[in-house]
Amino acid sequence: MTIEEIQNEIIDEFSMFDNWEERYQYMIDLGKTLPLIDDIHKTDDNIIKGCQSKVWVHANMNDDKVAFTADSDAIITKGIIAILIRAFSNQHPTAIIEANTDFIDKIGLKEHLSPTRANGLVSMIKQLKMYAIAYQTQLN
Repeated sequence: MTIEEIQNEIIDEFSMFDNWEERYQYMIDLGKTLPLIDDIHKTDDNIIKGCQSKVWVHANMNDDKVAFTADSDAIITKGIIAILIRAFSNQHPTAIIEANTDFIDKIGLKEHLSPTRANGLVSMIKQLKMYAIAYQTQLN
């Protein structure tokens, strides 16, 4: 699936819920399915700067596609990174770099986060794209 197709799937899933309490619970459930980062990658180098909670992200390249794993010490933040990894993992670096992130606004996530969590969300997206840029450079 393309990033856009996955993002549309996420939008559809969030539209099934009537209120944000249900959406938060869904995000928490998504966080429980997150491909967890190996403990050896839970280092300061892999912590996303700008997040109120600790969020670790690790990336590696498999068959010209970037695969992400992550973890967080907060359940909502873990759900947020799970959504982002679902959208961007196992995609070509160029697709990640060029990907639109409007789906975040379409599910209403940013407006339902505290300012510090919203900043953390932006930092997470930026870091995933930075990994993609680094891998794209290796491919060229």
